[in-house]
Amino acid sequence: MTARLGNRGSVTAEFAVALPAILLLLVLCVGTLSAASRQVRLQDAVTDASRLVARGDDEGRALALIAAAAPDSRSEITWDDDLVCVAASAPIGVAAITVRVTASSCALAGGR
Repeated sequence: MTARLGNRGSVTAEFAVALPAILLLLVLCVGTLSAASRQVRLQDAVTDASRLVARGDDEGRALALIAAAAPDSRSEITWDDDLVCVAASAPIGVAAITVRVTASSCALAGGR
């Protein structure tokens, strides 16, 4: 009976050691999903912006579309003959790590 009492509380100690690792893993997983979601939103906004500019809409409206998807993004519009390209980058914070994601898209302009 005394041998059993010596192991008492070991499950609690193991749980206390494993809990921070599990929480860290959970935070990183949620952060990664959030970062992927923001990357998709930025890519969609850049694609829509390149199509808007290619069909002759105002460049300011296209840049506003990107800014709505990622408020702290940097974007630029470049023309190469009949091809209009829009590129944007935005910071993404995952836990204590900040990385920049980029998105770009090109569209054939109907006429400038």
